[in-house]
Amino acid sequence: MNFAELAVLGAEVGDLLKARGEKVAVIDGATGGLVSAALVSVPGATRFFASGGVVYSLRGRDLLLDLPREELATMRSVTESYALMQARRFRERLGVAWGLAETGSAGPNMHPFGVESGASAIAVVGPGVERSVTLRTGLDDRISNMFAFAHGALCLLRDVLREAG
Repeated sequence: MNFAELAVLGAEVGDLLKARGEKVAVIDGATGGLVSAALVSVPGATRFFASGGVVYSLRGRDLLLDLPREELATMRSVTESYALMQARRFRERLGVAWGLAETGSAGPNMHPFGVESGASAIAVVGPGVERSVTLRTGLDDRISNMFAFAHGALCLLRDVLREAG
């Protein structure tokens, strides 16, 4: 997997969003911005990409998402419920049709909250749609995991957009 392959997926997603006249807001986690970068690599991305942010610390999450403490009390990082919460919230904050969030453990060491390397939770939230998946690569290779997680996120968004018509 390389960035050129992600850019091809970004273009597919961009075409689907442009055809719908809708935009997406992206929260990257362990992907470090690769999902957003793949989307903004498309000429004219402002027509379908509202904004992106990398949630890589609790402070960053607080600034980007401004989630209520009581909502966070029962949440754990790298879970589908946490990814859904992030996708919902960033979508709301940006006032756009779609929210996409990825939260993962790229490795090579175990995540600070005890999640094994190579695990990612990805969520897409849109008009009448909430979908999430957990991706497990079984790898300790940080770069490979980052690209695999970004690929998984873009594929999930593309597939949901195709199904939504």
